[in-house]
Amino acid sequence: MAPPPPAIPREAWEGCSVLLDINDGDRLAFFRLTPAATVKIGNKTCSLQPLVGRPFGSLFRVGADGLVPCAATADAAPSRDDNTRDGANGQVQDETRDNRSLVDNNTAQNLSTDDIEAMKRDGASGDDIVEALIANSSTFGKKTVFSQEKYKLKKQKKYAPKVLLRRPSARSICETYFKKSPARIGFMRVDTLSLLLSMANIGAYSDVLVVDMVGGLVVGAVAERLGGTGYVCSTYLGSAPSSIDIIRMYNFGGDMASRIVQASLSELSSLQNSVNTPSVLNGSSQGEVIKPTVVSAENTQLSQAQQVDTAVSDETPQLSTELPIDMEVSEPSLDEHVQDENSSLECKGSDSSSVASKLKPGKAPSPEKMKYWKDHGFSSLIVAAPGHEVESLVADLLPLLSYSAPFAIYHQYLEPLATCMHSLQVSKMAIGLQISEPWLREYQVLPSRTHPHMQMNAFGGYILSGIRIHNTDCVTVNK
Repeated sequence: MAPPPPAIPREAWEGCSVLLDINDGDRLAFFRLTPAATVKIGNKTCSLQPLVGRPFGSLFRVGADGLVPCAATADAAPSRDDNTRDGANGQVQDETRDNRSLVDNNTAQNLSTDDIEAMKRDGASGDDIVEALIANSSTFGKKTVFSQEKYKLKKQKKYAPKVLLRRPSARSICETYFKKSPARIGFMRVDTLSLLLSMANIGAYSDVLVVDMVGGLVVGAVAERLGGTGYVCSTYLGSAPSSIDIIRMYNFGGDMASRIVQASLSELSSLQNSVNTPSVLNGSSQGEVIKPTVVSAENTQLSQAQQVDTAVSDETPQLSTELPIDMEVSEPSLDEHVQDENSSLECKGSDSSSVASKLKPGKAPSPEKMKYWKDHGFSSLIVAAPGHEVESLVADLLPLLSYSAPFAIYHQYLEPLATCMHSLQVSKMAIGLQISEPWLREYQVLPSRTHPHMQMNAFGGYILSGIRIHNTDCVTVNK
């Protein structure tokens, strides 16, 4: 009987990667919990040691001695609709006040900067300062209930910032990178990533072939979905493996990390019995694109994409032992230079090195697994290579799949997927082909203020999905 999958850790431990959400998404940053790790919030540097042993989802506030856990009862924010509902019938009361008579001339606040600094020196907490600002504001009582809530939130972010401890997962990592550095992950949105996993039918005990040119985000998401069962084979063009450093943020244990392997496409293609199988690597190990025989001649419009392919395959760095950089999302009003050499994920201390040495995903697969994949093929295929020419790459990858295996291909633009879909239809290598455009609309859900967000991303790329089939005509032509 197979052993049960490892349990997902619920608490942060020393040496793990964490995601800090500061002031409700105003700033997001990855950190490694080493003894010397610190985070700078505003003009105060706080140690991250109070986070060790705390459950993920815990809320902290910045106190005089650093990060202090927030009490569930004392720091719980009052309901947003307490002041807008009638206690008798629960109906929303009519708001008669408005802000038309309010003038922002910087004279409404009676508390000066010197007074605030004096309160800080006397040991007043951030919440006490916020309450003092509200009490000394001559216009706070004239504001609408909604305006009062915004005023409180603005002052709380400045004088009493909150830090939320989050567990790095496929969703949180994808959202963080998409918010700060979307080009690093090929502009892949979180709903697109979830559709990739669904359309490729990723499940327990699957053997998934992945072409990940987005830093390891897809490889980590697949390994997280497998939960310590099956294998994830990350393949690459040329002689240098693609960087999959992002998977180090997932906090995979030794068993899950051992199931992430890397093998070049030329090695996997050599397992095929037919030597006439078209390949983009035949005659070149440097990523030179060779036009396959089963692909239509309509790829003349993709000459620019082919040039990108040859440029990217050789310059892709090898899997590094260092960890990804500390990323953060901050407003201009906050301190932008908030990390030091100890707070980033590239911590150079002995503790960080010892943790990194235990997690070495991306090793070469064993000969037994290579033979098994040769006889049975992979059960799924996911391609996320925005910088590569998709048509010839897919023609090389499909023979590695077992028959009736699903595949999903992500690309930032529609035209490469449309050309690839036409080639697969002509060659009769797959059925059930469809191109999907993920669509996501974020809503603000608040009492009397439920509406779509004013600003959101309207583009999530495209996904080509299908099922690989056995084509006797294609085999006869190749012979």
